[in-house]
Amino acid sequence: MNRRHVLLGGTAVATFAVCNAMLWRVDEPDEAHAETFEVHKTDDEWRKILTPDQFAILRKQETERAGSSPLDHETRKGIYHCAGCDLAAYSSDAKYDSGTGWPSFWQSLPNAIGTREDHSFFMNRTEVHCHRCGGHFGHIFDDGPPPTGKRHCLNGLALSFKPATA
Repeated sequence: MNRRHVLLGGTAVATFAVCNAMLWRVDEPDEAHAETFEVHKTDDEWRKILTPDQFAILRKQETERAGSSPLDHETRKGIYHCAGCDLAAYSSDAKYDSGTGWPSFWQSLPNAIGTREDHSFFMNRTEVHCHRCGGHFGHIFDDGPPPTGKRHCLNGLALSFKPATA
């Protein structure tokens, strides 16, 4: 092994580390949620009321595995609420099967969501979150059905479903 091998190896490791950090960069919640929300809790307080997976999704902007949520196949009439603060966010009337493996809606209920740009993973996306607590729901894409043409692609664990009463 000579000096050239050491330098090339070190350069390769440094390049890999930088690319890996950029690829897996996720904004910290305080940075991503610079806005103020009506419901505010510390991470410890959130952990007491959310499951570990819900905490990872709602508070750390992670994503559940495609096809893992029973809410993707929920077909009853009702309202989908934020799993963090119970704000009514989506109606079953706007839900459709997008074939993506996540619950999808073409619109939210009025004053239920907020959005912001998300540039993680070398993509430009629109992140959607709860208007009241800032909990991460998922992303909005421009490949949805009429009348909006939008697909609110959401994590089922970020939501709770309340069936309509007869």
